[in-house]
Amino acid sequence: MKLVWWMLAGSVLSSVVVTILLGIKTGCEVFLGMIGPLASAIASWIAMQRQQTRKPEALTGLMIKAFAAKMIFFALYISVFIRSGLVRPIPFVISFACYFLALHLVEAIGLRRLQSAAFPVSSELLKK
Repeated sequence: MKLVWWMLAGSVLSSVVVTILLGIKTGCEVFLGMIGPLASAIASWIAMQRQQTRKPEALTGLMIKAFAAKMIFFALYISVFIRSGLVRPIPFVISFACYFLALHLVEAIGLRRLQSAAFPVSSELLKK
């Protein structure tokens, strides 16, 4: 749960900094580009943590289902905002791509830590 707070704090703080530097209009587009990847990352991280504690062998299956759900969600999310004309495409897409990549990197690091905590390597294996 700690990682969720870090993702949330980092995303909101960076969005506020961009708003201060580039103005309200661009800040709103950056915020809208951030909120989709952030919601997706938080939801998938919570699901992965729960799955790891309940049934760790089913984690890969959950991640495959989450990947499919994310593809559908992101396709709808981007098309709604771009086609509606609520945002300028360039700042929105740049923001979306940056937050998407950054948050998935954070999730990957968190998943590695989650897996290594669940399956610690024995010192005997390291000696060989």
